[in-house]
Amino acid sequence: MTAQDRKIPTHELTCARLRDMVLFGHLQPGQPVTIQGLVSDLDAGMTPVREAIRRLIAEGALTLQGNRRVLVPHLTPALLDQIAFARLTIEPRLAELAAPRLNAAIIDRLEALDKGVDRAIRDGDVPGYLAGNHRFHFTLYDCADAGVLLDIAQSLWLRFGPSLRVVCVRHGTESLPDRHGEALAAMKAGDAIGLSRAIQQDIAQGVDQVRAALAA
Repeated sequence: MTAQDRKIPTHELTCARLRDMVLFGHLQPGQPVTIQGLVSDLDAGMTPVREAIRRLIAEGALTLQGNRRVLVPHLTPALLDQIAFARLTIEPRLAELAAPRLNAAIIDRLEALDKGVDRAIRDGDVPGYLAGNHRFHFTLYDCADAGVLLDIAQSLWLRFGPSLRVVCVRHGTESLPDRHGEALAAMKAGDAIGLSRAIQQDIAQGVDQVRAALAA
């Protein structure tokens, strides 16, 4: 635990770590894990782990089975359609709202994050791609100052992320969704509609890949 971690309440830190395990696909869809196993993996007590599980179940990111087991639910085509509709509606709007709030320092930071994403794609680094892609999107969305939409977007990523990880592992990183170049160009031009469109295309590319994997 870092000095920064020690400033965060244990239950919040545990929830954040479990959220990352789900978001970045460390728990695969349909893979059951025991609560005791999560206690060990998260290096936390039973009470904060149970609270973290309860919160993620409420968000639809985990389901509780018998015998003290939890799992990441499988993403069905019908559920994917709902998630895709919501993401393609909410996230481009977040990008549009963020556009007039961006300054040179934020754009520089986003550009640096995108270089990390590009490097992960070249290196076949699936965890690096997933983490970098998430940081890019939510660094942008944080600028929108739209807390309700941001909360919904975070919940949608929790439901979508594990299945994207499976696609990445099976098919490699060469064709992973990355329309960040178009997004950055729109940011620099002050083009809110162009930025919204680039984010929409980025999301649609990832959804199409997961949809194809489910069909296969």
